Amino acid sequence: MAGRAAEARGGAGGEPLGSLDALVKALRVLPGVGPRAAQRMALHLLQHDRDGARALAGALERAVEAVHHCERCNTFTEGAVCALCRSGRRDAALLCVVETPADLMMVENTQAYSGLYYVLMGRLSPLEGIGPREIRLDRLLKRALDGDVREVILATNFTHEGEATAHYVGELLAARGLKVSRLARGVPVGGELEYVDSGTLAQALRERRPIAA
Repeated sequence: MAGRAAEARGGAGGEPLGSLDALVKALRVLPGVGPRAAQRMALHLLQHDRDGARALAGALERAVEAVHHCERCNTFTEGAVCALCRSGRRDAALLCVVETPADLMMVENTQAYSGLYYVLMGRLSPLEGIGPREIRLDRLLKRALDGDVREVILATNFTHEGEATAHYVGELLAARGLKVSRLARGVPVGGELEYVDSGTLAQALRERRPIAA
């Protein structure tokens, strides 16, 4: 506890952090950014691009103040409801459940899906203390049972946590009479069997489809 308190106050001995050290520490909150990378970023901004640093600081401040969760799908938006949920061109009978806004963007970029979304903002992970309450599955349930949705497509990641989430959510929704489907897994487009891992190839065999004559 004492160590955490000292860290919150600043550097070693509880002394306040200098401006450069504080910037490096702030940059380390970004995923995949360690101490050296954070230091390189900080020094680059201060030495070569102070205008960029000011723009970055301003954009972060504005985004933190303006961006919040969509009331319908839970993704990030500046309005009460995001543009996708407002669109009259989407198929309201289809609801695709993803883990993150980045996953939503990836599905949308395929241009193969015309329905609506729900973003969990996480996945079930008992080891990390993340259960149904932490990812607000009650909100998903309410959204899926709005009377318009006919099929829920579970597009969580194919990790252990993602699979567990899909299984739990699938049972929850199926018990209430909704049609539930899961993204198929298989050989990637352009992939050669020699280089496909055995797990993916086995799943592709299990999920094979007939070819029309």
